[in-house]
Amino acid sequence: MSATTPEAGGRLDRDKLFAARLHAARVRPYLATALFALHTVESERVPTMAVDRHWRCYVSPAFVDRMPVEELAGVWVHEVSHLLRDHHGRGDRVAREHGLTGLGDRLRMNIAADCEINDDVYGDGLLQPEGAVRPWRLQLPEGELMEEYLGRIGLGALTLDLSWLDCGSGADGLEREWDLGADGADGLSEQERDAVRFRVAEGIRARPGSAPRGWRRWAEEAFHPPQAWRDLLGAALRSAVCGSGAGDDYSYGRPSRRSAGVPGAVLPSLRRRPPRVCVIIDTSGSVGDDELGSALLEVTAISRAVGGRRDLVGVLSCDAAAGAVRPLCRAEGIPLVGGGGTDLRTGFEKALRSRPRPDVIVALTDGQTPWPSARPSCRTVVGLFPRPGRSQARRENDPEYVPDAPPVWARVVEIGSASGG
Repeated sequence: MSATTPEAGGRLDRDKLFAARLHAARVRPYLATALFALHTVESERVPTMAVDRHWRCYVSPAFVDRMPVEELAGVWVHEVSHLLRDHHGRGDRVAREHGLTGLGDRLRMNIAADCEINDDVYGDGLLQPEGAVRPWRLQLPEGELMEEYLGRIGLGALTLDLSWLDCGSGADGLEREWDLGADGADGLSEQERDAVRFRVAEGIRARPGSAPRGWRRWAEEAFHPPQAWRDLLGAALRSAVCGSGAGDDYSYGRPSRRSAGVPGAVLPSLRRRPPRVCVIIDTSGSVGDDELGSALLEVTAISRAVGGRRDLVGVLSCDAAAGAVRPLCRAEGIPLVGGGGTDLRTGFEKALRSRPRPDVIVALTDGQTPWPSARPSCRTVVGLFPRPGRSQARRENDPEYVPDAPPVWARVVEIGSASGG
């Protein structure tokens, strides 16, 4: 049976379906705008409920019939969460970067996306349906991102009973046979989708106490405007990973094509790993709390730039002395210690002595610091916190002091500015 619009009046119990959506909006009021932005499409080809990137929700009549209203409300929230968190766009990016083309890879993405959102969906008025994917079922920790879960999820004994799972192209980016496509009826434009996300983020920020931590973190990032310096960082990361001798390693995960010429032997292929990044955060007395908060958001963006691999990102705080290089577990858990004078040279020295050695150093600072006299042995990006009258900055105890400009060997951009150096 082909998909039909709600107005065509099929066998779908719309009263029950929309009662469940109303219940979802009552217990998750900050998601109401997104829930009512979804346009429902009846389809018997959909296993349960599924969404596409154009904010259509495809619904199986049989699934609605057998689900209690309270559990159906949780499914509404689950599906719209995929769209708000841009799992389709993120899935496409991961697929391009890692060559994930098979249906099994997309199933793994769907499972990983479900692990990311389900710890924020159920409870507090929403019942968890039987079979809902939770990280603990796969022996994984809670609170991580889709990209992190994807690297740990394989198709095996733990995922055997999840082969039915299909939340649609809105969960992994791969179009389904039931999708109406970009030119189909009742889809939202890109501007309309952005407007929905903004209103949801606005509602969460207005009443942060009513939303789980994962949603509060998402809202902060949604409000944080795109930064030009992130494009420069992405370019620096790509340059680092493509540089001579950087990231080369042999892997049996994808055998070499030359194995066909050596019967009975499996040869490893040469793969490039994502670059390791060390972030130096200026915690001197001249850096305010707002700037430190911005730095933590930038650290989150850096972890996503390396495919969500937090194990590849190290962070150290530095004023006149450098702290320890700490692995990134969660941005809000990074200890930022300091408050004294500024000398980021000590931070560079410690970063370059850390093991494993970083491929890229990112320094987030107000610029009032001496700089290393020689170019570091890895690529460097400097993010400058916005500072009115930067060229006129002075030390309180030295009116003649003028801070040195960042060195010419660093890629420099002012955080929040539309241009970089």
